[in-house]
Amino acid sequence: MTVRPNTPLLDRIDSIATLRDLDPSELRQLADELRQETISAVSVTGGHLGAGLGVVELTVALHYVFNTPDDRLIWDVGHQAYPHKILTGRRDRIRTLRQPGGLSGFTKRSESPFDPFGAAHSSTSISAALGMAVARDLDERDNHVVAVIGDGAMSAGMAYEAMNNAGHLKSRLVVVLNDNDMSIAPPVGAMSGYLAKLVSGRTYRSFRRWAKSLANALPRFFREKLRLTEEFARSFWTGGTLFEELGFYYVGPIDGHNLDLLLPVLKNVRDMQSGPVLLHVVTKKGKGYEPAEQSADKYHGVARFDVVTGQQDKRGSGAPSYTSVFSHALVQAAEKDDRVVAVTAAMPSGTGLDAFHARFPDRCFDVGIAEQHGVTFAAGLATEGYRPVAAIYSTFLQRAYDQVVHDVAIQKLPVRFAIDRAGYVGADGPTHAGSFDVTYLGCLPGFVVMAPADEAELMHMVATALAIDDRPSSFRYPRGSGTGVELPDAGMPLEIGRGRIVREGSHIAILSFGTVLAGAFAAASELDTYGLSATVADARFAKPLDTDLIDRLAREHEVLITVEEGAVGGFAAHVLEHLATTGALDAGLKVRPLTMPDRFVDQDKPDAMVASAGLDATGIVAAALEALGTPQRAVGSGPA
Repeated sequence: MTVRPNTPLLDRIDSIATLRDLDPSELRQLADELRQETISAVSVTGGHLGAGLGVVELTVALHYVFNTPDDRLIWDVGHQAYPHKILTGRRDRIRTLRQPGGLSGFTKRSESPFDPFGAAHSSTSISAALGMAVARDLDERDNHVVAVIGDGAMSAGMAYEAMNNAGHLKSRLVVVLNDNDMSIAPPVGAMSGYLAKLVSGRTYRSFRRWAKSLANALPRFFREKLRLTEEFARSFWTGGTLFEELGFYYVGPIDGHNLDLLLPVLKNVRDMQSGPVLLHVVTKKGKGYEPAEQSADKYHGVARFDVVTGQQDKRGSGAPSYTSVFSHALVQAAEKDDRVVAVTAAMPSGTGLDAFHARFPDRCFDVGIAEQHGVTFAAGLATEGYRPVAAIYSTFLQRAYDQVVHDVAIQKLPVRFAIDRAGYVGADGPTHAGSFDVTYLGCLPGFVVMAPADEAELMHMVATALAIDDRPSSFRYPRGSGTGVELPDAGMPLEIGRGRIVREGSHIAILSFGTVLAGAFAAASELDTYGLSATVADARFAKPLDTDLIDRLAREHEVLITVEEGAVGGFAAHVLEHLATTGALDAGLKVRPLTMPDRFVDQDKPDAMVASAGLDATGIVAAALEALGTPQRAVGSGPA
């Protein structure tokens, strides 16, 4: 390889092997260039910036010390993996990040051999890494397995379940705890760094093994006293007692931005021959980019932005977001009823509960990344007469499904689930799409399952859920701006299980569930150009169904089309079951259920995803014409 003196180091990294050819003294410059490349790329694409900036040095050091991809490197969540992607052969595509047909915003197995495990939901890395380590042992291989997990992800019980199992199995495994909030670490300085190198080094570990062999010759009482003395002395200076109790050899805390310290400690940890090790590194989220360092959320998730000023491009439709409308309605309700309380799982801002917390700090509970606990916690509140609202993204509520079934539904407890990010979410792709909530809640006996057609309906459904005191309920709404309808002064409870006709017609009935109602209206107008009169109905409820409305639509129309931005097995399945059991299908009714396709859909613009699924006006018109056997012409051209 010919090296030009002024060539940036990052331009010379055409493979991980090239990285490992660098002198350790060059890694500081490489890290600085990698940080600037990450900032530049995310300014174009948007995405998760702060977490990646905090692990730049750690990323360089891990790939320098470990023989990836033969050594498995698993990033928890994946928010912080952009620098990793740049170093592992994807720099030429990094500005396609989160774009249609581009790189995923998270680690993805199909994207690169350097991504051994796909991630997007938190706290899975240690479990996956342990599985890989055990597989390695069964195959009698000798590669290393490293999991990098943030301190926020350590609020989830799954991480501790995995550590407990790892401590029991004693497989060789490295867990790097990336502490970027100082929530665990004591002050980090020269002494702690010196001690970390000491306790991870060969000399100390050899002495420790010799001392243990000597202690084994002593009576049990003295053996136990010596063990406790050693653990106390080490934990007094370095911390880590909890991790030691779980069976991990603890090293740290160390400065995660100090390459002169990271490299020798990582090498020591790599060379340990047995058992699980936890290396505790302290980093700064947003490190090296002042706008991120000064931001309250350290630029956790950003839109496109100007690199010089840090100003983000957050142009919207002008209409309020569904999340903000939910937040406003909930605060209104809580002002009138002191039994209204709110629960979120580490997403107070994303779910709009930050405004609720500002108004009612004693009635708003952030349980951390612990959806399972959050749901059962809300159930406990409900048993005491409170009116809990659990605001959780659709994709994250999946993690607490057993608690929804066992702790809420079976006991008929009135927990209200405000399900944000319903339907397609765009750039975050299939891991964050709200595809399945109607399906997995609609099958539960006694559940009330709602979806508003617009922001005004959302306000009414907040009031409806709070008025239901004898069973659990849910209402789902999408990410992004609403339709711009006029909002009522306050939400009013709806009649349970009652939909509404919003446009009268005669030939075709379009039964919409949720915010796809706008597309149903547009489709009805387009069908008029074919001489086909369409009724449009807003179901409002998937459970209980408005069977009277469905029977009327079936009786008075030749074609019934259901439309929902949800997976197969949701709203349409309930409608079809009713029609089948009542004989409506036997009478010749033509039914076309429009749902998300039965596959995981990669990132794209939300409108493009809806169109691709056939859930927009064009798709609805096509379904109606197909059912009638009428050829479809260009949209707006009308019949011949």
